[in-house]
Amino acid sequence: MTDATNDIASGERSRALLSFTLATGRFLLMLAVTIFGLLAVTFFIGRIVPVDPVLAVVGDRAPAHVYARVREEMGLDLPLWHQFAIYIGNVFRADFGNSILTSRPVVEDVIRYFPATMELATLGTFLGTLFGVPLGVAAAVKRGKFIDHVVRVIGLVGYSAPIFWLGLLGLLVFYSKLGWVAGPGRLDVTYEYMLTPVTGMVLVDSALAGDWAVFRNAVSHIALPSALLGYYSLAYISRMTRSFMLNELSQEYITTARVKGLSETRIIWFHALRNAAVPLITVIALSYAHLLEGSVLTETVFAWPGLGRYITNSLQNADMNAVLGGTLVIGLVFVAVNTFSDLLYRLFDPRTR
Repeated sequence: MTDATNDIASGERSRALLSFTLATGRFLLMLAVTIFGLLAVTFFIGRIVPVDPVLAVVGDRAPAHVYARVREEMGLDLPLWHQFAIYIGNVFRADFGNSILTSRPVVEDVIRYFPATMELATLGTFLGTLFGVPLGVAAAVKRGKFIDHVVRVIGLVGYSAPIFWLGLLGLLVFYSKLGWVAGPGRLDVTYEYMLTPVTGMVLVDSALAGDWAVFRNAVSHIALPSALLGYYSLAYISRMTRSFMLNELSQEYITTARVKGLSETRIIWFHALRNAAVPLITVIALSYAHLLEGSVLTETVFAWPGLGRYITNSLQNADMNAVLGGTLVIGLVFVAVNTFSDLLYRLFDPRTR
C-alpha cells in the first residue's frame, strides 16, 4: 500500500515537473519570438524610412567616390538578409553604432537619457495609481451617482485632450501666471552641475547626497510634467478599476459577505478590491510601459532631457542610429514590463497556475 502511494506521489511530481517545464518552454519561446519580431520591425523601419544615412554622415555635397566608400563601410551595399544578421549580432553586443548628433556611441546616450524618462514615467504612474484606483472604486460603488459621472468625465478629458495642449496650458497657468512651479528642464542652471550623477535620476541622487536645495528645485521642475502624465495614467487606471470593481461587486461572494453582516467598507476594500487587484496589476504595468514609450510630446514641451526627446531630435537630424537604438530600447523595456506583469499575474492569481 505504501509503495503504491509513493508511486502515485512520484507520478504526480513528474507530471507537475513536466507541466512546469513545458509552460516555461512556451513562455521563453514566445518571448524569443517577440524580441525577434521587435528586432525585425525596427530594422526594416530603418530601411523603409526615406532618409539616407550615408548623406547624413558625408553631407549632400560629398563626391561620389566618398559616398560609395562610406556606404560600403556602413554595410549598406550588402544583401538585406546579411545586413539584418549583422544588425542582430550588433544588438546582442549592445552596439547600436555612433550617434551623428552627439558623436558618442548610442548605448552611452541611452544610458545617459533614459533615467530622466524613467524618473518622469515612474512618478506619473505613481500619481495615476494613487488617485486613479480610489476614484475607480468610488465610481463603481456609486454607480450612476454624481461621483461616478465626475470620474467618467475626468477620464474622458484625460483620454481626449491632446497631452501637448495640456502641457502648454499648464506652463501658461502654473508657471507663467501663478509661479507655483519651475519652468522647463530638470533643474535651474544654478543647480545644473552641483549634483554628481549616481542613478541618473535627479530626485534620487539629490536625496542620496542629502542636497535638499537641489531636491526641492528638482521637485519644482518635475511636478507639472509628472502631474500631466499622472493625469493621463489616472484616466486609464480609474476607468479599468471601475470596470473590474463592477464585475467583482456583482459576484455571489459579495452577496454572501453582506448576508453575513460584514461592513460595506470591509467588503469593498478587503474583498472586492483584493480580487480586482489581480488584473489591475497588469493595467498599471501597461500604463507604466506606455508612459515610458509615449512621453515624447511631454518631454518636448517641457524640454525634459529624456529618451523621447533624444529620439525626436535625432529623427529631425536624420540620425538613424540613434533613432533605431532608442526605439529598440523602448520596445525592449515594454516587453520586459509586460513580461514582469504577466509573472506577477501568475504569482497573485492561483488559477493561472
